[in-house]
Amino acid sequence: MAQRIRSMTEGSPTKLLVTFALPLMVSNVFQQLYTVVDTAVVGQVVGVKALAALGAADWLNWMVLGIIQGLTQGFAILMAQHFGAKDHRELSRSVGASVTLCLIFTVLLMAASQLAAYPVLSLLNTPDDIMGGALLYLRIVFGGIPAIMAYNLLASILRALGDSKTPLYAVVMAALLNVGLDLLFVMGFHWGIAGAASATVLSQAASAVYCFISVRRITILKVHREDFRLGWNLTRTLLKLGSPVAMQNAIISIGGMVVQSVINRYGMLFIAGFTATNKLYGILEIAATSYGFALTSYVGQNLGARQVRRIKKGMRSAVLIAFLTSVVIAVAMLLFGKLFLGLFISGTPQEVEASLGIGYHYLAIMSVCLPILYMLHIYRSALMGLGDTVVPMFSGFAEMVVRIGAALLLPLAMGQEGIYYAEVGAWAGAAVLLITAYYLRIRALSQRKGFALDETGEGGLYGADN
Repeated sequence: MAQRIRSMTEGSPTKLLVTFALPLMVSNVFQQLYTVVDTAVVGQVVGVKALAALGAADWLNWMVLGIIQGLTQGFAILMAQHFGAKDHRELSRSVGASVTLCLIFTVLLMAASQLAAYPVLSLLNTPDDIMGGALLYLRIVFGGIPAIMAYNLLASILRALGDSKTPLYAVVMAALLNVGLDLLFVMGFHWGIAGAASATVLSQAASAVYCFISVRRITILKVHREDFRLGWNLTRTLLKLGSPVAMQNAIISIGGMVVQSVINRYGMLFIAGFTATNKLYGILEIAATSYGFALTSYVGQNLGARQVRRIKKGMRSAVLIAFLTSVVIAVAMLLFGKLFLGLFISGTPQEVEASLGIGYHYLAIMSVCLPILYMLHIYRSALMGLGDTVVPMFSGFAEMVVRIGAALLLPLAMGQEGIYYAEVGAWAGAAVLLITAYYLRIRALSQRKGFALDETGEGGLYGADN
């Protein structure tokens, strides 16, 4: 049976964006189950010390995952543009080259992450009583990088071609498997943190296999052996799209790690409170991420079809939808945040009360400022769909600067209260840059006839070699 794909160059932009994003939202909900269930099971079964260990490992783990997602999302921009232009031969060539590049980066990331794990945790002032657990978790998760890379590349290919449902089915299956394996490994076999990490890796591998089977069914994809060769122009184009996004995520992570090093100075209970809230962070931005993927595919396909007016119309719809969604989620978190946070925290009544108070205070501040995060995702994704991954990279640098500055300077004036504002300050700094850049770029694009992605004039629309 042929795999279902969809063009986003015709039809109602609002309907397309919503129907494309909804499966992604459900997918992201189940994706969050990976970390939420891991954290809840470890926090409730193993204890608050283990919960803090997972928190200490968070940003380094997120950096590696962010690099992988950045590369694959960037590569998919070119695929979406070829698909929008109905150039199936170039689409197949871009898929083949992306596979080869991902294999190379998999080897490099596995080696670098394993070597860096202990020195980075030490540099972040990770307390001795949670160092062992944090390092063990990272060792196992980084061993699963091939599965993580495979899933993200295959899911990006599917989304670039308008299929957001297959990644949903893959993640639902993997999330349910992860829940079962968490219960078996942590509660049944008493493997603790190692069990949670192993469950995550095996579940990711299962989702990658499911997506691979689905990609094989796409009839317009005819990838030949020679398509896996890395021609210079095509490789350069893919790296120009993927590397800035990966670097943007890495830069953001560096800022997060500096904040984590400040948090680590306040002790285990403070770390546990922040960890519980950070596990809800993914839920806060689930819809934003989903709208972002939808918008990147939408803008990329319509850029390939040279429909700039349609891009602007879709953007207006995306901004309104994202704003309304962020308000609804913020209200829900303010009303039920303590209930959600309680799922992650166990210990003595004093430990629970202290960690819960820290976590909810942080959650309330982020919830009130949530519309800023949603605008950040919308405008960053639109720029990426337009083929501009450089400004988003600089937005990551802006996030890092503001996040680090707030984390280091605000506590001097406000005490530990200042740390709570580092994250929302970073959102605001990046959002201002992205919104300004989008409107400048779309105005320039509107004034051009036969606009091209490669503004140097090399290689026409895509900059790929023949």
